[in-house]
Amino acid sequence: YAGQSKSSIISIGLTIHNAPVELREKLAVPEAEWPRAIEELCSYPHIEEAAVLSTCNRMELYVVAVSWHRGVREVEDWLSRSSGVPLEELRPYLFLLRDRDATHHIMRVSGGLDSLVMGEGQILAQVKQVYKVGQNCPGFGRSLNGLFKQALTAGKRVRAETSISTGSVSVSSAAVELAQLKLPTHNWEDAKVCIIGAGKMSTLLVKHLLSKGCKEVTILNRSLPRAQALAEEYPDMRFNIHLMPDLMQCIEQSDVIFAASASEELLVRKEDIQSMGPRSDKVGGVRRFIDISVPRNIAANINEAPTQAIVYNVDDLKEVVAGNKEARAQAAAEAEVLIKQEQRTFEGWRDSLETVPTIKALRSKAEGIRAAEFEKAINKLGEGLNKKQLKAVEELSKSIVNKLLHGPMTALRCDGTDPDAVGETLANMDALERMFQLSEVQVAAGAASSKQ
Repeated sequence: YAGQSKSSIISIGLTIHNAPVELREKLAVPEAEWPRAIEELCSYPHIEEAAVLSTCNRMELYVVAVSWHRGVREVEDWLSRSSGVPLEELRPYLFLLRDRDATHHIMRVSGGLDSLVMGEGQILAQVKQVYKVGQNCPGFGRSLNGLFKQALTAGKRVRAETSISTGSVSVSSAAVELAQLKLPTHNWEDAKVCIIGAGKMSTLLVKHLLSKGCKEVTILNRSLPRAQALAEEYPDMRFNIHLMPDLMQCIEQSDVIFAASASEELLVRKEDIQSMGPRSDKVGGVRRFIDISVPRNIAANINEAPTQAIVYNVDDLKEVVAGNKEARAQAAAEAEVLIKQEQRTFEGWRDSLETVPTIKALRSKAEGIRAAEFEKAINKLGEGLNKKQLKAVEELSKSIVNKLLHGPMTALRCDGTDPDAVGETLANMDALERMFQLSEVQVAAGAASSKQ
């Protein structure tokens, strides 16, 4: 039975729920490096396919492995090698899921159910990016291609058919809420705001700051065009745009600094702000950094120094999102029903792929018998037939075989959309493999291909 040798889908990684940002940032893989990571993972002997999902809240690997235990060991080896973190330090924080648990997990992730801010929309775009990048990677094979495609469908259905994403929910909105919570007056008019970066998260920061009453913001970016495009998108916000060489000058003049850049290095260290003076009494005399970048852009040890500055990172956002989960509990329950439907669809599709080797083996065996019997008949007839008659006899033999195979072949074909039909197809496959001894044909075909 082909299902006994089916490869395992494995999900392994770290999330904000079980690993601190100090560890997540060491394992983070920038999007530009995803193809390289996929290629490296697929170079291991037991890994057939691979995908990387790396965000500020999670670093997850999805692989298809011919051996469950060996595949896990190889992924762990890659994680340790690529991050430089010893495996014994990694293991306590890693989650590990297999097959149905792994497919259910990516569906929940895509639907926003596993996010720090439940229902946030950015994760769906990030899952879509994994799928998009994978289209140009040989290691992003048929199974993962199908899985992520189904996960995107699940994510879209959750947002369209439930109220889980109503209101403004994202890491950026939670960061704005946290910063406002920490301001003594809880009023953005009393604070000078600076944002490092001009990407998607910064765009969301501007959107939520504007909705909370902030009227002016300083933007720092490596290039002007992106920052200018952000300013054009929000004409009601007053923008002061600077390039990165002005970073320290802008920080010194700001009360709240959001870090949301793609930099893989620290941009602000303790020594950079030690000489900076305190801020006004309206903000409690304290300069506040909200660092939602992973890897982090602001040094955590700023909190340890007498610098009149405080640093918050993505892990600190838990303080403001607990209420969000309670408010969305009903929508989450509805989303779980949709996710299970999409998971069943994917599993049905994947199970239906198991019949492909059986179809090939059945055709191969039938063709082998036909060709051998045709040769025997020709030898008995001698040279009494001309080319036209020989062709007619051969076509007759092929037609008989095709008509005999039509019923069994129809019983093996299934599009995977109906789980009951898939179960019936797999039962047919099992019966045909036993009746025609197709396992012997598949073994022989495998041996022949290995010799080539």
